[in-house]
Amino acid sequence: MQGLFSNLGHYQRFFQMILVLGIGGNFIVGYQISVINYPSVYIKRFMNETWLERTGAPLGEKTLLFLWSFAVSVYGVGGMLGCLCSGFLTVKFGKKKCQLSTDILVILMTVVMACSKRAKCFEMILLGRLGYGICAGLCQNIHSQYVGEISPKKWRGLANATSGFFWSLGKCWGQILGLRELLGTESSWPLLLAFPGVAASFQLLLLPFFPESPSYLLIQEGDEEGCLKAMDQLWGQRNHQEELGELKKEMAPGGQRSKVLRPAELLCDASLRQQLSILVAVIVTVQLCGINAVYFYAFEVLQKAGVEERLVPYVSLGIGFSELFSSFLCMFTIEQYGRRPLLWKGCGSMALVLFFLTGTLSLQKNLPWMSLCSVILIFLLVIIFGVGPNGATFSIMMEIFSQSARPAAFTVGGCLNWAGLFLIGITFPFAEESLGPFCFLLFATVLSGCAIFFYLFLPETKGKSAVEITEEFSTSSLGKKLAALRKNFSEDHSVYSSF
Repeated sequence: MQGLFSNLGHYQRFFQMILVLGIGGNFIVGYQISVINYPSVYIKRFMNETWLERTGAPLGEKTLLFLWSFAVSVYGVGGMLGCLCSGFLTVKFGKKKCQLSTDILVILMTVVMACSKRAKCFEMILLGRLGYGICAGLCQNIHSQYVGEISPKKWRGLANATSGFFWSLGKCWGQILGLRELLGTESSWPLLLAFPGVAASFQLLLLPFFPESPSYLLIQEGDEEGCLKAMDQLWGQRNHQEELGELKKEMAPGGQRSKVLRPAELLCDASLRQQLSILVAVIVTVQLCGINAVYFYAFEVLQKAGVEERLVPYVSLGIGFSELFSSFLCMFTIEQYGRRPLLWKGCGSMALVLFFLTGTLSLQKNLPWMSLCSVILIFLLVIIFGVGPNGATFSIMMEIFSQSARPAAFTVGGCLNWAGLFLIGITFPFAEESLGPFCFLLFATVLSGCAIFFYLFLPETKGKSAVEITEEFSTSSLGKKLAALRKNFSEDHSVYSSF
């Protein structure tokens, strides 16, 4: 901690930019994920009343349920669309211009949401959710890459972990504003849905005063002078030749601009196969760690534990604060302990907690005091997730790919992430209905497998440049095993083809 703040004044602009990027980045994504459930009753009533005024007949129960489900799920569709566009746009126009354009789109969607009730047009809510989703797909990829590329190597882990912190902060803020005492009322819900415009306006006003990422300026624009100027702005005016030399190693021979891979080229590149396997494992960890399912299941568990229904939202808010606090801790522990231990130990610990949670949920009908154990285990699971996988996954995704492959990697990873969100949201209620609390054993099994995979095959990236990480992948045990398998396969194939 002392080392972190010893040169705080020297890196003042760097920390300021982290704040600006976070408020207009993953903060908005997290807010949109948590806030939509709070005004659900009022939005459904608004849809029904609007249709009644138009046609003289109320909406059917199934039709109303479909419209509400569409309003929730279209956010994921928009996220997928935004994610698919993010790679091309960031390469073509740079991350700064793309983020500012995204802010303008968020503000436009804010106006649509805020005016929906006055205009008596529930279709505006559907359009706003789709637009918010597109912005989320863009924000998530741009923010995570941008904050990693502006970081000096010694604080890269902290900067990358802030992506998870602002995600958790957005979810908590949505839970706070969604309370009945604030904006979670029938008269205020349009303002609740329009709040992201405030965060986007904050970023739109301040981000122009900060530079484009140094690596983008040098590697993709070929602007060495602009790169050094950006380093001076962010890291203080001193000799940055060491950092510049590390970035130049990522450039094409002769100092030419590096060719940026497209997603299809990334998937077909054999030299990046191991990084891709780790990327997939990271996404699987985040989506199948059970954290989203636990949030879904928390209301029922809290009610069975004897918590009054009116107090359940406040206890759920406590769960959100636990994730936020643990994400904050991750920012200051990731550089000390490294990414690899946080990932494999975090996955293993979460699997163990889920095994115990399955047991307490199964026994709480016969043993009432088990309900309290279930609540404690939920809090513990969320804390472990925040300290470990939540922050470390963003660092891993950022650091295992070079500048030329990173946009495509984030596009692929983002598409998998949004698809996973959609599939979990669709399938988990059915799994919970069929298996009950034993559905958590599925998540525990996945986490156990991911923990073993990360322990065996994930190299530590702390304090290493992109070139050093790439070289370590090429000499790692998994790379040797894959090469041996390919060699054996080709030999077998040549033997069989000779007959």
